Amino acid sequence: MATNSVPDDIVFLSAAATSAAIRAGEFTATDAVNAYLNRIDAIDGDIKAYITVTREEALGAASDIDDALRRGDDNLINAPLFGAPVAIKDQFNTAGILTSNGSRAYAENVPSDDATVVARLKAAGAILLGKLNLSELAMGGTADPPYGTPNNPWRFGHTPGESSSGSGAALAAHLCAASVGEDTGGSGRGPASYCNAVGLRPTFTRISRHGITPMCWFLDAASPMTKTVEDCALVLGAVAGYDPLDPTTSHRPVPDYHGMLDGDIRGMRIGRMTELCDAPDMHPDVRRATDAALETLAGLGAEVSEVSLPLTEIAGAIFVGIADTEGAGARDDLMRRAPELLDRASRTRLQSAALVPAKAENRAMKARVLLRRQFEEAFRQVDVLVCPTAPYPAPRHDALTAPFESADDVRQRFFFRRSYTGCYPLAGMPAVSIPGGFTDGGLPIGLQLGGDSFAEATILRAAYAYQQATDWHTRRAPV
Repeated sequence: MATNSVPDDIVFLSAAATSAAIRAGEFTATDAVNAYLNRIDAIDGDIKAYITVTREEALGAASDIDDALRRGDDNLINAPLFGAPVAIKDQFNTAGILTSNGSRAYAENVPSDDATVVARLKAAGAILLGKLNLSELAMGGTADPPYGTPNNPWRFGHTPGESSSGSGAALAAHLCAASVGEDTGGSGRGPASYCNAVGLRPTFTRISRHGITPMCWFLDAASPMTKTVEDCALVLGAVAGYDPLDPTTSHRPVPDYHGMLDGDIRGMRIGRMTELCDAPDMHPDVRRATDAALETLAGLGAEVSEVSLPLTEIAGAIFVGIADTEGAGARDDLMRRAPELLDRASRTRLQSAALVPAKAENRAMKARVLLRRQFEEAFRQVDVLVCPTAPYPAPRHDALTAPFESADDVRQRFFFRRSYTGCYPLAGMPAVSIPGGFTDGGLPIGLQLGGDSFAEATILRAAYAYQQATDWHTRRAPV
């Protein structure tokens, strides 16, 4: 049974391993929560992953979990995330707890109900440690974040990614066992890539959006973010499925994603995305890591071939043309009522997007349809598409907020990287970022695997096989 002292190494376990150890009596859920709270107290002042730590609530929930184990409550004991301490992006409503959306404009926003994702995490046995930092309004590019600028645990002074910045940083620093971020155009997969974590963008309609403050209605999706692919499958299975509170959710049954992780990808058809893998501006270490990953997948029995999707080259521009204009419309009341409460960069971006002509947005919507058709054709040829999650490793904070110097600078910094992750939301299809290597300087590199609509099981199976054959995910940030 559990000892009186709290083992420090609890925090380095996966969510699945944490649940298994609690079930086996190796330590209690209270031990696990205390281990994470101690680590948050010790290092989060420098990392700034959390906005709110729900200390008392977490300890109360841990006590309930421990009581359930003593009672032999099999329904709860067998829950997929039994006793796992998790945290969630502060874009999801939490009953009685601040939901700030990373903005001064929501500084007093305390919802009365949980978002469906939060409720389902709790029903799956997870314990909520708190709410995680994010770019203001989940947009990215915040100049002066009101709750501090999250640091990348792999190298301070560098971004952990946007907009689920706290979610990526918390996983890299082992400040939670698992997380759920939100991914509109890459806000879950990007931070996962920069922080050596796993981040899944599900099929549009796979997970309920009830209780998530929207950035772009057409593209928003909850994003399971975890330490391992196995954990990602468990979290996805816990939160996916139809929700009557969100009529856009699919009625399709939720597969046993975890049970389908068999490590066997012999004969799986994998497509190397030509345009995104051969981009001339890609960091050479990212190119090297992606090529090595494809060799690993081929060595596991997959059939690798080249697949061309020409419109992916401009997917970043298509994405911004839709997401920013929709986001400006969603924030119109706030911009009219209290623009002074918004960060200057957020305000400028929303004002600019509000001026985009309807004709331009209409063209972007048409281009989105054509891009989806290219993806549909590709998935008649292959089962999984592979490319880097980001064309370069985590940049420094000041590189994100520096003034634009030219049209080419705008293309490079604002559109280029968004093409890698933005193409899948535009197609409405799932993609997962997994640890895929490191630069010579020690920064993480993400590998992205994408699939056809509702093919989460397929991409997770491929990702799991790759993770079983590599050790990137086992490496720890120097914090």
